[in-house]
Amino acid sequence: MADLTARQVETTTKVGYTADRKQRGLNLQVTASASGYARSWVFRYTSPITQKRREIGLGEAPTRSLADARALAAQFRLQILNGADPKDERDRLKAESVMARSQRLTFEEAAAQCITAKQHEWKNEKHRHQWAATLKTYAYPSLGKLPVDQVTMELVLQVLEPIWTTKTETATRLRQRIETVLDWAKARKLYKGDNPASLKGGLGQLLPKASKIAKVVHQPALPYQQAYAFVQELRAKKGISPKAFEFLILTAARSGEVLGAKWDEIDLAAKVWTIPAERMKAGREHRIPLSARAVTIIKEVLAGKQCDFVFPNPTGKKGMSNGALLAVIKGMPDYAAYVPHGMRSTFRDWAAETTGFANETLELALAHSIQDKAEAAYRRQDQLEKRAKLMEQWAGYVARQPQAATVTAIGRLGEHA
Repeated sequence: MADLTARQVETTTKVGYTADRKQRGLNLQVTASASGYARSWVFRYTSPITQKRREIGLGEAPTRSLADARALAAQFRLQILNGADPKDERDRLKAESVMARSQRLTFEEAAAQCITAKQHEWKNEKHRHQWAATLKTYAYPSLGKLPVDQVTMELVLQVLEPIWTTKTETATRLRQRIETVLDWAKARKLYKGDNPASLKGGLGQLLPKASKIAKVVHQPALPYQQAYAFVQELRAKKGISPKAFEFLILTAARSGEVLGAKWDEIDLAAKVWTIPAERMKAGREHRIPLSARAVTIIKEVLAGKQCDFVFPNPTGKKGMSNGALLAVIKGMPDYAAYVPHGMRSTFRDWAAETTGFANETLELALAHSIQDKAEAAYRRQDQLEKRAKLMEQWAGYVARQPQAATVTAIGRLGEHA
C-alpha cells in the first residue's frame, strides 16, 4: 500500500479498490466496461454506532481531485472520532435540504404544479380554468405566498368562513381544491401531519354542514303542457340557434352536448347521434335515437354545413356558445323565466306522467348515472329501440296541439236526468 498520486488516479487500470496510505479509509475504485475504465472515490469505515462496515461514495475521479477526496475523508474521520456516523450525518443533511426547499415552495406554486399533474383527469379546459380561478380569487390572497407547510387549519378557515354561508357551493368546491393541493404537497413530503383543509379534522367541527345551508335551486322548467306552444314559436324564428334549441328539446340532451355536437357523431342512416365519453358528464359514451323531426333539423343544417360542428357560431369555425341558446329564450317574453337545461325536466315530467315507459328507460334517455346497483345491473343494455319509440312519441307530442278539455255545465246535466 502506497500513497496515491494524481497521475495514478488518472491512468490506473487496476480493477477494484486501491487504498490510499496517506488518508486511511480512502479508496480509489476502478471498474471496467466496454467503453473503458471508470474511476471513483469510496470512503470505507466502521460505524462508531453500529460497529458495522460501511461505505460512502465521494464522487467521480478526477472530477473530485485527489486532494479534495483526502480532505473530505479527513472530515469523515473527524466525525467518527466524535462518535458520529458519516453516512447518517450526510443523510440528515440531505433531509434538511429537502425540507428547506419545501419551505420555498409556496401554496400558489404547489397549486400550479398540482393543477398541471391533475389536469389529465379533467374533461376539458373549462374545468382547469375554474380550478385556477377559484383558488386565485379566494385562496391566493391569504395563502398564496405562504410555504405549504405553514398553511394551518385556522388560515383555511379564514378563507372559507366569509363565503361559507353566502356562496356555499363555491366555498365547498374551494375547500375541496385546497385539500387536494395540500394532499398533493403531502404526498411529495413537503409537510407532515393532517391536512388542514380536511373536514375530518377540526375544520368539520368549525363550519356548519354545507348540506344544511345550501338551498337546492332547480333549473326553471317549462311545464310540458306548454311544449307545443313553445316549439311553435321557436319554429317561427329564423337562424340556426332556434334549430339547435329545438334539437335540444327533441333529444333531451344537455346544452353542452348539443352545442359541441360534431358531424362525425351523427349517423343519419341509423338515425343515431353518438356522443363520445369525453363529452358526457358521466364519462360514458351515450347514444341518442333521433326522431324524424330531429333528422329533418339535421338535414336542414347539413345543407349549410360550415365546419365540423353541427351548430356553428356566427364565424362558422366552431360551435356556438351557451349564450346563443339563452338569447333565444330571452327573446321569447312568455318563456323568458325558463332556461335551456330545464327542458330535460320538461321531457322527464311528460314521460313520467303521460307514458308507460319504465323508469330505467327514462333515466337512460337522460344519460343519468344509476346509483342503485340492482337497477344498474338490470339495464346493462342501452335500450336503444325502446328509446327510439320514446323519442318519437316526444317529438309527436311537442308537434301536436293539445286538445282543449270539454266542460259540461252541471245545470244541463240535470235537465237530462
